[in-house]
Amino acid sequence: MRTGIGYDIHKLVTGRKLVLGGVEIPFKKGLEGHSDADVLLHAICDAMLGAAGLNDIGTYFPDTDTRYKDIESVKLLKKVSELVTGKRLAVNNIDTIIIAGEPRLLAFVPLIRKNVAGILEISESALSIKAKTAQGIGPAGKGEAIEAFSVVTLKER
Repeated sequence: MRTGIGYDIHKLVTGRKLVLGGVEIPFKKGLEGHSDADVLLHAICDAMLGAAGLNDIGTYFPDTDTRYKDIESVKLLKKVSELVTGKRLAVNNIDTIIIAGEPRLLAFVPLIRKNVAGILEISESALSIKAKTAQGIGPAGKGEAIEAFSVVTLKER
């Protein structure tokens, strides 16, 4: 069994769609970034890469490369999954936390969970997604940003 941890944070800005776990969330702001800035998928990617003993997400998809400008992070997660599979590893379990003072995400968690499980072709029972508000503390708690943490365990195939 191998374990990896991932983290990401992006600033909330006007004029962008808010995408979390590959799901568009209706909100007045979106996340600023080179890609669609899906913090949840970025954290999962980094955790999977770490568990596989590979480099971080920026190594494979640098923000200096125009090929990744505004790319859907779902495509990045699929590529990371291929890299992990290429090392003869498979996802055993994923545990995540999304921290956002706003918007409130609890109602979207089941849809996000179903979408991420589908992308990775894993059982929803192998994936936990929790939404926290941070009680008004820090950039995410104050509604200035959204952040995500992920822990992934991989098993030999």
